[in-house]
Order: sequence, then C-alpha cells, then structure tokens
Amino acid sequence: MVFMKQPIKIIDLFSGPGGLGEGFSALKDADGNSPFKISISIEKEKSAYRTLKLRAFFRQFDGNAPKEYYDFLKGKLGKTPEEQLYQLPEFAIQVSAADAEAQNLELGKDNKIINRKISDSVGESECILIGGPPCQAYSLAGNRSNKNYDPTLDPRNFLYKEYLKVIAQFQPTLFVMENVKGMLSAKVNGESIYETIFSDLHNPCESVKTKPKRGRKKHSYKILSLEVPLSADEKIKPKDFVVYSELHGIPQRRHRVILIGVRDDLYPNVKDIRLTKNEELTSIRDVLSDLPALRSGLSKITNTDENWVSNIQNDVKETIKSLRVNNQIEIADEIELTYKSIGIPTDKQGRVFSLQRTSSIKKKELRDWFYDKKLGKYITNHETRGHLTSDLQRYLFCSVWGGVSNRLNWSSRSPKSKDYPEYLIPQHKNFKSGKFADRFRVQPWDLPATTITCHISKDGHYYIHPDPLQCRSLTVREAARIQTFPDNYFFVGNRTEQYVQVGNAVPPLLANKIAKVVSGILV
Repeated sequence: MVFMKQPIKIIDLFSGPGGLGEGFSALKDADGNSPFKISISIEKEKSAYRTLKLRAFFRQFDGNAPKEYYDFLKGKLGKTPEEQLYQLPEFAIQVSAADAEAQNLELGKDNKIINRKISDSVGESECILIGGPPCQAYSLAGNRSNKNYDPTLDPRNFLYKEYLKVIAQFQPTLFVMENVKGMLSAKVNGESIYETIFSDLHNPCESVKTKPKRGRKKHSYKILSLEVPLSADEKIKPKDFVVYSELHGIPQRRHRVILIGVRDDLYPNVKDIRLTKNEELTSIRDVLSDLPALRSGLSKITNTDENWVSNIQNDVKETIKSLRVNNQIEIADEIELTYKSIGIPTDKQGRVFSLQRTSSIKKKELRDWFYDKKLGKYITNHETRGHLTSDLQRYLFCSVWGGVSNRLNWSSRSPKSKDYPEYLIPQHKNFKSGKFADRFRVQPWDLPATTITCHISKDGHYYIHPDPLQCRSLTVREAARIQTFPDNYFFVGNRTEQYVQVGNAVPPLLANKIAKVVSGILV
C-alpha cells in the first residue's frame, strides 16, 4: 500500500496556532518534496485562527513566499496581515486558498459545517488526522484540583467524542492525538478516561455509533507508542505513551501523551516507530542567546528607561542586605557584582516588528530550523510586558540564583518560596505554605525550559529570563523559540493572545520528527 506518490492530505483538528500542522507540512523528502499537505485546519479561538490563516497563506507558496510576506514581517505592511498583505490583488488566489484551509469553527457546535468542509477538502482521498481535544479538563494543575469540580458537567471531557466521529466518518490511515499526562489518571464517574478513550479509539464507529462516509470502509485501529518498541507479547502501559520532549532535541521539559493510531489494514506492515533520542539536551542558551537583550516595562509607575534602571539599582541595596541577614552570602555577593552593570539595553523593550538578531545560533540543526534566509536577521513578537518594580528584584534574585546554582552544583536551580529573604517575600497569604513554592521560577541558561503553558499569558513569574541584566519574563518570541516555532512564524492578536497561542501549541520541531516517523509508516 503506497500513499506517497501524491502528498497525503491532513485533517488538523483543535489546531491552535498550528504547531502540529507546521511540523507535518515542513517535512521534506530527499528530493525536497512534501509528503504531507494540510487540507483543512479547524480552530475555534479567533486570534489563533488568524495566526493559522497567515501560516496557511505562507504555505501556498511552497517554500518560496514572496517579498511582500517578509515585508509584513519587517513591519512595512501594517500591523496585521488583514490590513494590507491580504488586500494585495496579486495574492487573491493564495488568500482564498488560505481561507479554505484555515477554518474558524468549533467542533461539537459547528459539526455539520465542519463535516461538509472536511468532505470538500479531502474528497475520497486517503488522509491522516492530527490534533488533540482541549486538555484543560484533564489538567492536574487545573480544574481537577478544585474540590467542587464535576467532570461530568465539563464538556471538554467529551470533546474527544467529536474527534472520534471524524475518525469514524473519514477512516484516516493514521491519526496523531496529543494531550496532557493528566489524561492517564483522570476519571469520570469513577471510570478511567484513559481506558475509555483507548477502547473507543480502537473501534471508533462502534463507540460513537457513526458510519463511514460513502466510499470509505469501516476499520479498527491499533494504538502505538512513540517511546517504546512494538511488542506482541507485552501490553503497553499508560506511561509508555508519554513523550519526553527534551529527549528529542526540544529545549523544553514538556511531557505529553501522544498516541499514534494506525488503521488495521496498514498495521501489519508497521515496524518500530520510536522517536530517535538526541545525544545531548538542547538548552535555553542554544535557542535564545542570539536574541537582543531587552528591559521589562514598568507597571503602576511611569514607564521610562531611566525609571527602570534607577528602581532596580535603588532597591537592590535592601535585597542584598536582606540576603546577608538570611546568610545567603553567595547570592548576595553575585548580585553586588552584577547590579552596577544593569543599564538600558540598545533595543529597550523590543518591538513586534523590525527588530534584528544580534548573533547566530551555534547548532546547525537549530539554525536550519529557525532561520529563513529571506527574512535575514529580522525577528517578530519580541517585545516585553510590564512588571511591578517589586517583582524586578525577585526576577534579579531568581536569575542570579540560576547562575550561582549551576556554578556551585546546587540541586535547586531556581529558588523555592522558603529561600526568599524577608525583603523579597511578596504580599501573598500562602507564599510560604509550600503550595506555591515555584511561584517565581527562572529558566537557567544551561537547561531545557520547564513546560511552556498558556499560563505564561498571566504574569510571566514562572518564566523568568536567565540574564540578571534584563530582570524580566520571556517575550512571545522567546517562548516561541522554546516551543520551536520558526522565526518566520508570526503570531497574530494582542500580546496576551499570542502567549496563549504559543503555550497551547505542540512544538513544531517535535511534530516534524513525529511526521518523519509517520511518513515511514505510509511508504
């Protein structure tokens, strides 16, 4: 069975800004051809859909996007793609194709429209399905920690049924489903969601009482792991479906359940589908060191460069004094050596457009993935948010700790709430309770980051930049780099919406490696 003479069509559900789809569409074979083509992407959130549409527009040019696309990324064609780029008459065909590919619809609500549009986009061709139902309902850190949370009343717990209906109707040769680890332990009415989902995915038509579309045959599916070898003798355990991103070259300790469902007529030919492990971890330094230094903004006081520097340097004396009283001599000494060097960065708070890289990434694989020769050194979405002046001292403390802890081989690479001297303890009632021990967390230069989630849109405390001279949280572009979005990937919407999009995405470079495995199955 050979599917790869023509690119196999992809149905992308719950697309977000398109991380999973980007990984598949960016895969090239030895001749430079794409084995996959995104036929349709479905996303209900408006700003993520706008990002998705812009990427769909970019893809219409098959790796040879026009000068005007890069002019937009350089800030020469307005602040949004809708403003000028989409209005250019020479690109009317590509804009129309992007409109057909990216759909601002909601599964479970717009099913009739979605089914018709999927049918129109894939016809009777073989296809694959990618995407994962929204994961908040399974999150260990979210609703499940709320005693009053009733999973039977949360519609997100059953969105995978809508996903199943699409599988049942279109009978893809293969599907890729991504979700949080909490899915493996979540329960509804005392029953394991994991067991139910696996049973349902094995035989989608039976589980949702849905027949295949005309011209398609009913199949069952074998659910495979990307982390353990195929074995006929041993049942795969739930934990075997967890993919550890940092082991596969992603600069982030992101651990997600990723299921590969292979159709029964294809399964007998499937060999080992394990992802290759990288020999060494990819660190924050590997992906952020070429980006220009920035200062944070200031909240609740006049936001000027001079105020930013003077507030840090005036308040730091109390920080150092409090650290010495707390017998944290190494941190106090390092801050004393550091703070006088804090000045106004050349690029100040950064910009959404027209900013440029200051150096180059050292690792070739990462350079090839992030950079675009047509874009040159330009970057987008690299603009800081505002912080309270009191938080600037905490950010300084955390980033210095990240460096000192590496030098002195401390087990804790970011300070816990118990490590804060009196002067730096925030006015939070439960700060010392241990429940919020990591309320402030630096991302050290020499390690992969902790998981980038949509919480980064809130305040940035979990995502403190490792450079003590910058005293700030990560920008959207820095979060996007950690998530492995290429530099020519622009996030549409306001900054909060951009952070949410990045945090909710599947890392495209990881998706690209999954796509390579999948292409091996389909040949």
